[in-house]
Order: sequence, then structure tokens, then C-alpha cells
Amino acid sequence: MAGLASASVPAANSKICAGAARRGFAARVEAFLVRHRRHVVLLQLAMLVLFVALIVLPPLLPAPASGAGILANFPRFAGFVIWGAWFPLVFLSVILAGRSWCGLLCPMGAASEWANRLGPKWPIPRWVRWPGTPLVSFILVTIWSQTAGARAHPLATAIVFGGIFSAALSLGFLFGRKKRAWCRHVCPIGLLLGVYSRLGALEFRPKRPQPGGDLWTERTVCPTMIDLDRKTESRHCIACSRCVSPQAKGGLALRLRKPGEEVAAIREHHPNLSEVLFLFMGTGAALGGFLWLVLPFYQNLRRALGDWAIGHGWLWIGNPGPVFLMANYPLAREVFRWIDFLLITGFMLGTTAIATIVMGIATGAQAWLSGRLGGDRGFGERFIELGYQFLPVAMVSLLLGLGTKLFAALALFGESAVAIEVLKAALFAAGWLWSLGLGERQLARQGLTRRRRWFAMLPGVLASTLIGAAWVPAVF
Repeated sequence: MAGLASASVPAANSKICAGAARRGFAARVEAFLVRHRRHVVLLQLAMLVLFVALIVLPPLLPAPASGAGILANFPRFAGFVIWGAWFPLVFLSVILAGRSWCGLLCPMGAASEWANRLGPKWPIPRWVRWPGTPLVSFILVTIWSQTAGARAHPLATAIVFGGIFSAALSLGFLFGRKKRAWCRHVCPIGLLLGVYSRLGALEFRPKRPQPGGDLWTERTVCPTMIDLDRKTESRHCIACSRCVSPQAKGGLALRLRKPGEEVAAIREHHPNLSEVLFLFMGTGAALGGFLWLVLPFYQNLRRALGDWAIGHGWLWIGNPGPVFLMANYPLAREVFRWIDFLLITGFMLGTTAIATIVMGIATGAQAWLSGRLGGDRGFGERFIELGYQFLPVAMVSLLLGLGTKLFAALALFGESAVAIEVLKAALFAAGWLWSLGLGERQLARQGLTRRRRWFAMLPGVLASTLIGAAWVPAVF
């Protein structure tokens, strides 16, 4: 017994030292953010200039020659920066820094807030504040990007991002009082980053937390309208640090935590059904955006539908559509017709529905099993909590799907194709295992014993495996 007690002392001391090191590092980061807070606007202006250059200049320049490298041709370079580097890495960044991209770097969010200072400052309407608004925004933009060919054509990239930027400016100009209604309620990327930021290692926590749960209020210094003293969740926090004052007794303080800590204890951090549905549906929409490109099923369906439409006199279905809605680039040998627009949209919506049903059934079965095996709370509460377990495998799958160009660029640094495939598989496995671990910890919170937890985890294991397997054709 004495040996056990003495052995536990170094372990306890190491935990204390690790905690002190995290607090010290967090204090230094916090002081840095506060010291340079007034310089953030310069960084945002620089990002705005870069953003405009990346989307406006490529369509105005000559098309790159076949085989031109990303460093030898600006349109190719711009395409790589947007789709190969920025898009996947900004998702990965939430693990370390939460939504700091939104608060410190995003040119759209910053421009929306600047426009707000000039506008009429009307009250934010209910349709904007509706929890489903960012989900609708995400699905519309995801489908639009596919039908317009935004990943392949500079003009389409300019149209899509220009449209999103115009919407951000318009919404910011009209609604709110010195706030970011766009970032909180509408941005198609914002809520996706917000959901994944619950996995992050960075958290701004109230120094004097008040009861009542997370509330929405415009009477706050927070640009995304968080009631700061009642803040418990990360998804709306854009890590701008305006609420931080190290000398003050109130406000928020930066804290470093273990990645996934908030999700494992999600019942203490304002879980909600709209967010879980966003995770399910967003995963399906993103998956559909890649699978239609690689599955033979889509091409077979296109031929069958085309033959049927022509046989019934629906000749308009073979006509090209407007360039702002679908790809129409004869010189690049890619012209979408109305049949393509309808099929891509229908395929992605169908994939969204299937993914939502599969993940919903698995989560429901797990919540039911948890209740039968002694889990606390009602079925609905258990369902919402367990829905968050899929965050890691969904995020890693999306990262690998969006990061096709990023992984292809590794070959330029001498990495073999086998090594790149092994890296992808390792990331898949890590996301899968992390999701299983979070599901196990959530079931433990619900009161299940270890033996019963493993049985209740089976539906979640199956769903996580299916999510990963569904991405295999698009990624490998």
C-alpha cells in the first residue's frame, strides 16, 4: 500500500505541473492577444486585399497552359491557395485555435462588421436568427459550388465567393448594432467551424460564470452576441479576445483544454438538436459533393434520365444553363446542362437525406440502448448528447475530401503515392477512434458501467465506420 501511495505522488505532481504549464502558456497567449488587439484590423485589411486578389485576378488572366505548375501560374496558385490550402487547413485549425480564423483573419466577417457601422442598424429579424438558417446557407452554397464548378474554374470561384461576400456585406450593412449578424446566424462556413470548434483546445471561459445557460443578447461587447457571463459553449465564439482584460475581475479568460473535452462533457455545454442535425446533414451534403464525381452510378443515372427525357420531348433538359448557376466553359471542355444541374442537386440532397437517416437511426438506437441499460435523462437528451460523438470522424473525412490538392502537393516534396495514401488512412483511423472514444465517454456520463457501455456503443461504431467507408471512393 505504501508503494502504491508513493507511486501516485509523482503522477499527481506531473498533473499539477502540466496544469500549471497550460495556465502559464494560456496567460502568455492571452497577453499577446490583448497587446496586439488594435493591430487586428490591419491584419484583416491585408487578408481582404489578398482575398480580392485571389478571386478577382485569375478570371482576368490568360488560362494556364496544360501542365503549368502552381508556382509558375497565378490562376493555378490562387486555386491551390483557396481549395488546396485554405479550405482544408481552416477546418484543421479549429482543433488548436477554435474559430480564431473568424475573429482574427476572415475578410468577409470583418467587412460585414465594418459595413454595419454605416448601415441603418435594423433589428436582426427572426428569419435570420432561426437556428436552421446557417444549415440552409451551407447546403445551398455547397450545392452551388458543385454546379458552378467553383473548384475547377476561376470565374466560377469568383462568382461563388463574390456572391457570398456580397451577402455578408448586405446583411452586415442592414442588421444589428456593431455586431456580426452574418458570422453568428448566416455564414455557411461559420457554423461548421463552430460545431467543430467544440473539439478545440482553446476556450474563452467566464471568470465569474452566472447560471442560466447560453443566451443571445445584443447588450454585450461580443460581436457574435454571446451573453458573456453565461457562456458555456464554443461554437459562437470567434476568439476575437475583445472580452478579455487580464486585470479585470470579470469578463472572460483564455483557457487551454484537452481536445474533445467539451464534446465528452457536452451536457454541460448547451447541446442542441439544431446543431446535431447540422452535423448529420452537413456531412451528407459534403459527401454528396464528392461522390457524384467518382461513382459510376451517377453517370448511369444521367444517361437513363436523359434518354427518358428526350423520349418524352423534354429537350430543354439538354440545354446549357447560365454561367452563374452552372459550369459553362466550352474552352475548358466542361459545359453543364439542366440535366446536370438537376441531377447534381438531387444527388447531393439525396446523399444528405441518407446520411441524416443513417446517423439518426444509429444515434437513436444508441440512445435507446443507453436508456435500457441504465442511462440517465430522457431519450431526446441522450440522443442529442450522443449525436456529437461523430464530430471527429466527420471532420477528418471532410478534411481529406477537401484536401485533395493539399495531399497532391505533398508529391512535390518527394512523398511517394503510397506514403500519402498511408497518411490518409492513418488520419481516417485517428478520426474513427476519436469518435469511438467520445461516444464511450458520453455513455459514461449517462451512467453506464464499462461493460454496458461497450454494448451500447455498437450502433455508433457502425455509423462511424459507414461514414468513413462512404468517403473512401472520393478520397482514395
